[in-house]
Amino acid sequence: MTDVQVSDAPDEHRFEARAPDGELLGFSVYDTIGTTVVFTHTEVDPRFEGQGIASTLVQGALDAVRASGRDVVAFCPYVKAWLGRHPDYQDLVRAPQK
Repeated sequence: MTDVQVSDAPDEHRFEARAPDGELLGFSVYDTIGTTVVFTHTEVDPRFEGQGIASTLVQGALDAVRASGRDVVAFCPYVKAWLGRHPDYQDLVRAPQK
């Protein structure tokens, strides 16, 4: 699907993917701890699965996190796998505490 719009909905603690008409296609839920965004769950409406919505959503969310100067922890399996396939986003992953 083209023209997917990704935006942060901070009151809902999630990034949302919407169609140009405003229909919600999917979302990625997060918590924040200090300057870290912790992704916990990503979901796409079953009617839109297999159309690249989740990938567009996660990339848009991570681009927003990068622009805000924050880092990421991925507990969500989809976000974790997406990060594993995109080494150019590894700089966002919060290093483990020692």
